[in-house]
Amino acid sequence: MRNLFAFIILNSTLICCGSNADKKTKYFSLSIANQKGAVYIGETLKTTLVNKKNIAIDSVVYKIDNTKIKTLSDSEPFTEKIDNEKLGRHKIIAVVYFDGKIEEVIKKVTFFNNQAPKIYGYKIINSYPHDNKAYTQGLEFVGDTLYENTGKNGNSSLRKIDYKTGEVLKKVDLDKAYFGEGITILNNKIYQLTWQSKTGFIYDLNTMKKTGSFTYNNSKEGWGLCNNGEHVYKSDGTEKIWILDSKTLAEQEYIQVTTNKSVKSKFNELEWVEGKIYANTYQKDGIAIINPDNGALEGVINLKGLRSKATPIGKEKDSDYVLNGIAYKADTKQLFVTGKYWDQVFEIEVIK
Repeated sequence: MRNLFAFIILNSTLICCGSNADKKTKYFSLSIANQKGAVYIGETLKTTLVNKKNIAIDSVVYKIDNTKIKTLSDSEPFTEKIDNEKLGRHKIIAVVYFDGKIEEVIKKVTFFNNQAPKIYGYKIINSYPHDNKAYTQGLEFVGDTLYENTGKNGNSSLRKIDYKTGEVLKKVDLDKAYFGEGITILNNKIYQLTWQSKTGFIYDLNTMKKTGSFTYNNSKEGWGLCNNGEHVYKSDGTEKIWILDSKTLAEQEYIQVTTNKSVKSKFNELEWVEGKIYANTYQKDGIAIINPDNGALEGVINLKGLRSKATPIGKEKDSDYVLNGIAYKADTKQLFVTGKYWDQVFEIEVIK
């Protein structure tokens, strides 16, 4: 059972199906019984179909989003233990069957985590040279080799780097029409996002030659990528992190990053670290630790002060010099971070 918190947003949208599909219904509505419209994961959501005209009902099918939960007869209250749901914005849907007619009633809900994110500090273990002309977008290790993707139209590139010296061993430039974004590496392939072109590219890891491309189905833009060996995770600037098929790169479903108070957005570079998604939040000096199963934002690594150690004096508040770039060496359990136009890559230890 996950310790999650659900808060119900109390505005309802009523839609009448069939020949009157474009008119608001005048027969039914939904009422949430939980105090102040809030329900904790592990407790029971209690929803009642309001039937002021006492219309004879044949049955009611209840769904959360498009997933059917149960069918009830008459106006029997709908109760559901909330324990495995993903966080974020959802809908409770009641499909009412009566007198040969069908009516659909929708109530918007939002599920929140019931615990505030844990806050962590950091300790610098080491630092290494980094190209201060690189607008860092994606960062990932394969063995001891660091791969980086940079952004900006006309300056976007995919790079293979000796992380200890900062030397660029190989570089592939993107056409100036593309603004490079995040990368991830899986099955000897490098997957690369572009920002607003709704197109990604695929490269052979060994040769770094482009072998194909893929498009975004539903996501708004391309921001960050990571993978867990089976699935690819993609951020798009919204609250959603999309889960992609690792072979076709098709967007299958998504989680929504959510705290105990709100649904969050602007997650940029992503990295898979010991079963969690680590994510930079654009223009924030921290790394979010996200549960990939339900979207809970479980922790934040506060990296305040790090930017001033890697950017020109007086530029610490410049939006171009923000933290962006997370790379994890799983074999040695080392965590590295950098930023856009930073002259250093830092190995850090996370402090509880």
